[in-house]
Amino acid sequence: MSDTNDSYIVSALKYRPQEFSDVVGQEAITLTLEKSIAQNKLAQALLFCGPRGVGKTTCARILAKKINEGNQANVNDDFAFNIFELDAASNNTVEDIRSLNDQVRIPPQVGSYKVYIIDEVHMLSLAAFNAFLKTLEEPPAHVIFILATTEKHKIIPTILSRCQIYDFKRMTIEDTKKHLAAIAKDKGIKVEEEALQLIAQKSDGAMRDALSLFDRMIAYSDTEVTAKLVATHLNIVDTETYFELVDLIIKQQIPLLLVTLDQVLSSGYDGGQFLEGLAAHFRELLVCKDEQTLALLSASETNKERFQKQSSQLEVPYVLLILDRIQEAASTYKNVRNKRLHLELCLMQLASARAGGEKKKFA
Repeated sequence: MSDTNDSYIVSALKYRPQEFSDVVGQEAITLTLEKSIAQNKLAQALLFCGPRGVGKTTCARILAKKINEGNQANVNDDFAFNIFELDAASNNTVEDIRSLNDQVRIPPQVGSYKVYIIDEVHMLSLAAFNAFLKTLEEPPAHVIFILATTEKHKIIPTILSRCQIYDFKRMTIEDTKKHLAAIAKDKGIKVEEEALQLIAQKSDGAMRDALSLFDRMIAYSDTEVTAKLVATHLNIVDTETYFELVDLIIKQQIPLLLVTLDQVLSSGYDGGQFLEGLAAHFRELLVCKDEQTLALLSASETNKERFQKQSSQLEVPYVLLILDRIQEAASTYKNVRNKRLHLELCLMQLASARAGGEKKKFA
């Protein structure tokens, strides 16, 4: 690898955005924050909400540095920007907040503002929230609070009403893929598009998770990352297998279906996740059935044509019937004793649904 062990930095840190323009997938928020700073209309208490790994703390740090830009001695020193970070998960008592209240009253020695970033703010106790309320209601002119949380509903209304709220959204698969592709290019690593697709789907909208998964793949192969490698290491049934399974279902080849399922289970894949993946595959086939929903297809460019071709062999009522059966099987999967038989019966019923060329209800 290009990075030696003693200088290796994980991608989430190495490629952490330093400017608002570098932040992926949160353009509406970053643009609003930039304008607020430029027009000197920034609120003294901001609340950043959203799923983990989507850029809340990153945006808080960029914002904090922008506020005091020009006053720093060293761009890498947070103290030079008067940035103070507090983790509410481990500093959630009344005493911790009282100590914070005492600190905020002291004006900054350099710059215009002291910026307090309080992460996981929903972890504060009710008593701590109440102790913080007075300071948040009437903060000193030199203080700006940036609160971050993954669970806005746990924050008491009196706190919410005193904050300017920004809701961060999950990363789209396309945004995640583009960002990972850019990093791969920077590192000089060849990555298959389908590999990026699998990582983006597995990360479920969290860029930090996607970068962590990407690092795992690079650690195994620092020259090329293939879809097969990603599927194996993330314990995901690869897309190729689902295409094969659906072809066998369409052709009603039950013996080969059972053999293919055995190969999947023998590889150590989880049956519940297998059903989720199969449902997701049929969902892609369903959105291919209409020009209006085609844009909802989340497959990689290399597989979009394959989905459309396979979809042309199926009727919408049949796909809906299959999705209903898979969902039913998935909902009862955890409670059945013989999980292999449960999966086998599901696949046999899917293949038998059009026996004799007619669509039938499952027994």
